[in-house]
Amino acid sequence: MKIKNPLHILHLEDNPKDAALVQSALETGGVTCSITLVQTRDDYLAALERGDIDLILSDFALPDFDGLKALEMARERLPEVPFILVSGTAGEEEAIRSLQCGATDYVVKGHLSRLVPEVRRAMQAVAEHAERRQLEEQFIQSQKMEVIGQLAGGVAHDFNNILAVIIGYADLMMQQLGPAHPLHKHASEIQHAVERASKLTRQLLIFSRKQAVQPVVLDLNEVLKNLDKMLRKLIDENIEMILVPGKSIGRVKADSGYVGQVLMNLVINARDAMPNGGKLTIETHDVAVAEAYAYAHPNLIPGDYVMLAVSDTGTGMTDEVKKHLFEPFYTTKPKGKGTGLGLTTCQTIINQSGGHVGVYSEEGKGTTFKVYLPRVRQAPQVATASATAGPLPRGTETLLVVEDEPALRLLAQGVLAGQGYEVLLATNGQDGLRVAREHKGSPIRLTVTDVIMPQMGGKVMADWLKATYPDIKVLFTSGYTDDAIVHHGVLDPGVAFLPKPYSPATLTHKVRELLDLPPPA
Repeated sequence: MKIKNPLHILHLEDNPKDAALVQSALETGGVTCSITLVQTRDDYLAALERGDIDLILSDFALPDFDGLKALEMARERLPEVPFILVSGTAGEEEAIRSLQCGATDYVVKGHLSRLVPEVRRAMQAVAEHAERRQLEEQFIQSQKMEVIGQLAGGVAHDFNNILAVIIGYADLMMQQLGPAHPLHKHASEIQHAVERASKLTRQLLIFSRKQAVQPVVLDLNEVLKNLDKMLRKLIDENIEMILVPGKSIGRVKADSGYVGQVLMNLVINARDAMPNGGKLTIETHDVAVAEAYAYAHPNLIPGDYVMLAVSDTGTGMTDEVKKHLFEPFYTTKPKGKGTGLGLTTCQTIINQSGGHVGVYSEEGKGTTFKVYLPRVRQAPQVATASATAGPLPRGTETLLVVEDEPALRLLAQGVLAGQGYEVLLATNGQDGLRVAREHKGSPIRLTVTDVIMPQMGGKVMADWLKATYPDIKVLFTSGYTDDAIVHHGVLDPGVAFLPKPYSPATLTHKVRELLDLPPPA
């Protein structure tokens, strides 16, 4: 148990010689401390009001009041600070009464050898109480996040189905209307609204660990380089953004898209903290986290990390704001300007990658967020993204679409059939197995299936299909990922996944990409 060092002690004593003896006893006993000595009631009261006190020592008999009154005043203002009476005049009866009134202990001046052990015991109790309170707060916070996670998971599946239908038909409308049509702009606004709604849902799912993470080995300098232009578009002209990439930094394993989301959230927060302009600095470098630093930061393990730091010269934060900074739905922004999920999402993303987020801030001087990601000894992987611009890819293969949402099922059928595919439909896993058994035409090459469906989910159905048709390929789609295809929020290796809501272009490109892959060895 770590005890604060040095201690700030408030000593109420009207006899300078006795005060010197007490200080000598503490120093001899190895207690590192700074002592504020007061002699009168007014000075004592003023010191209590200033706070920043770890321990109070008080004589019992004083010129204008006594130790019991001093104890009462301390308990009213600083109820958790230990209070030890150090007196040579009070008898056993007064000592008992002081303990009954809330004193931590009572030491006789003639036996100051007892003082240091009692000080250590009192501060040990304070440290244990602080740790217990921290654990209780963490437990309450975890319960809060669990409840919100259950709520998010309960609505996200259906909500993302609805968004997928809206964005799908808006996309088809835009393709058929053409840019010159007066309704083209309306369809575009519908798309933008869906994108904002899906972003909010995604944030809820990420922090509740119901959004799949696909980690790859990354060079954070390359991530910064690729995001440079986009990040500069997020800030105002009166803000100077400086990139300071570290030389020959190590690699990390994380989801590149989510790392980009963390960066964008931190840059937006920095921008909002500098309404009158300032300097925004983003830097990377290798760090070694020592045990002492890790001890002071829960969930951080000693070891080698790559640090990504985002610093601003903005308004800074108060201690109260920092205390609630990563709580879901907590925000200091005006109503309608923030959801309170940005930093919560950042923290969850980094935690899922085995990292840690730290913050340092001073009012009027700015804020620095430090993201620590574990270093890995692997070569960086190049992420290949499917292009969705230009004509949609076509095909003639037979596909099975399994989706319990009727509107989304018909949309997927219309989009894929429009590109030349033969499309079979099923409403759930059991129905999908029936359709596959009864199909007499060309073999089913690929199944597009929702993960969570009534009666039988997509994963169970896919396992049955692969047992009978080993060459069949499976594309899972969902707006909510449970343990069927992910573990601890990380997508299982070899699983093809398309998050909802998706556009017709994204669906057709993903289908063609999977169909063109060679069969597994």
